[in-house]
Amino acid sequence: MNSVQTFYPVGQVEEFMSRIGRVLELKGIELAVFRTSDNQIYALENRNPHPKGGPIAEGIVSGHVLYDPLYDWQINLENGLVQAPDEGQVRTFDVKLEGGQVWIAV
Repeated sequence: MNSVQTFYPVGQVEEFMSRIGRVLELKGIELAVFRTSDNQIYALENRNPHPKGGPIAEGIVSGHVLYDPLYDWQINLENGLVQAPDEGQVRTFDVKLEGGQVWIAV
């Protein structure tokens, strides 16, 4: 299996509103991209790990935690882990910034 990641440009940092999710499709994967108040960018699959599913892009960001509006779950943006007492994990994607451009690896 090839472990080399390919990064794709998805926009300038200022195109991503602080603490508000933006939905993008990249290579057939629907992503929820978040910019934190300290200008970190995180990309997660836009799929809630809750058994009933649903999107996560409408969540509210505080610090580096996403507060899911559907099930009141807290999701760590850095690793996608749902915080206890709930369980689950959202798939995350590597992000890099170069010259104000946001790149996401799939």
